[in-house]
Order: sequence, then structure tokens, then C-alpha cells
Amino acid sequence: MLVPVLALLVLLAGAGPAEAAGYRYWSFWRGADGGWAYQQQGPAIAVPADGAVDGWRFAVSPDGGQDAARPRSGAEFAAVCADTPAQQGRKRVAVVLDFGTAEDAGSAGPPPEQRTVCASVAPGATSAEVLAAVAPPLRYDTNGLLCAISGFPRAGCADQLGSAAQPAATPDSPSSGPDLGLIAGGALVAVLAGGAVWQARRRRSP
Repeated sequence: MLVPVLALLVLLAGAGPAEAAGYRYWSFWRGADGGWAYQQQGPAIAVPADGAVDGWRFAVSPDGGQDAARPRSGAEFAAVCADTPAQQGRKRVAVVLDFGTAEDAGSAGPPPEQRTVCASVAPGATSAEVLAAVAPPLRYDTNGLLCAISGFPRAGCADQLGSAAQPAATPDSPSSGPDLGLIAGGALVAVLAGGAVWQARRRRSP
């Protein structure tokens, strides 16, 4: 009986928390060769050139990087800014806004339709300033993370999905539940101790 119980406890002790499904957030892209490349700079730092294309996509995606969901519309500056004439002392930046699908939106409600807009802004405007010019209101969290474009979504900010979304306990906060590893470890010690006692009694018996 001892070996099967130990095997079960080892499996329990090795069981880790389930992986998170992802995050629901706005990812930032730049148009490149008619497609999309993940923007390596934040919108408050990136300064798009005249003729650039900025893309935004709201979706459930992994934690940033190339695996995030891309905008579903194309990245053609000429098509987006065809009706916006060039002006002296201004630059034009095409902006593609993809509010995602109903599945992406979750409890945020039906997402707005995708749209494109041509921003005419000062030459030194950042992508954040470009976005503010064409898609207000914007909402940021206290760390400067973009949470909403054109007021969507109304609440939440880069919400984590999946079982890993449960807040982790810290030394200053109570645990939300028992620690499976500690329970399994304690049970393992108890089983080993019981096995040792059983072996000792067996040796003493005639």
C-alpha cells in the first residue's frame, strides 16, 4: 500500500497551477510591407513618420509580442489617407482600429465596427498623440498602460483570463486557499513516518 500512496502524493505535489488563457488588451502594431509588425516601442515613445500606418487590435492574446492578435484590416496608407490632403508643417498617419470580435470583448459587450482614419498632426507627434487626435476618449491605468480606445472597453485593463488570473498570495496577504504542495509534503512525511513505525513493529514481532 505504501508505494501507490507515495506515487499519488508525488503527483499531487508536482501539480502546478493551470496556465492562463491570455490577456484581454489593446496591442499596438505598425504597418510594414502591406502587413503588420509588432510595435517594439510604446505609443508614448514611438514617433511615426509621415506616411506611416499605426494599427490597434483589441483581443484576447498572449502576454504581448508577435503572438498577439493582429488587426484584421490591411495597412495601406494610400487607401486610408486618400481623402486627406497633405499640408505644410503637418504629417499624415493612417490609423487602423480593430475593436475585435464579440468573443474577444467578453462581458465588455458588442465591440464597435472596425474603422480606419487619417490623422493630420504635428511632425513630432507620438503615436499616443496621433491616437488621441482621432479616437478619443482614451483611458489609461496608473502605470500608463492604454486600457480603452474611443471609450472601449468601458472597464478593465489588460485583464488576465484563466485560472492563473487568481491573485497570488504575498507575505503580507492571506492565501486564498490551502497550498497543495504543502499539504502533499506533510502527508508524505506522515506516510513515511507511519511506514517506518510499521517496519519497526514488523522486526520486533516473532
